[in-house]
Amino acid sequence: MRSYAAPLAFAADVLCVLVFVVVGKIDHETGTAVAAVAGTAWPFLGGLVLGWVVTLAWRTPGRIWPSGVFVWAVTVAGGMVLRLLTGEGAPMSFVVVTASFLAATLLGWRGIAYLVSRRRHKSAVSGQTGVS
Repeated sequence: MRSYAAPLAFAADVLCVLVFVVVGKIDHETGTAVAAVAGTAWPFLGGLVLGWVVTLAWRTPGRIWPSGVFVWAVTVAGGMVLRLLTGEGAPMSFVVVTASFLAATLLGWRGIAYLVSRRRHKSAVSGQTGVS
């Protein structure tokens, strides 16, 4: 595995969480100042870190299964628990939107990376002529 794969994958996951928060802030017109975004993002970023730690995601950061699925599940569950522990609400509609958006993004970039990698591998294999 390339040494930069895990840090890039983690950065992609952080970006997914931040996009989720910013889109929500814009949609609900609650402000996108750094403090407002950080106040909403931290529970999900905490869940994301926990997901990476409990799944050892740095070993296979780009895999959809099991890394991506469990990172997604722990991010959503951990984020909701932290929101509730700090007195923030977690109505069912919010849970569904959160889970859906983060599934699409956290699993989506992994799916795209897999397809690109597969295509590159096929191109490399078909480009070989067998002549030394």
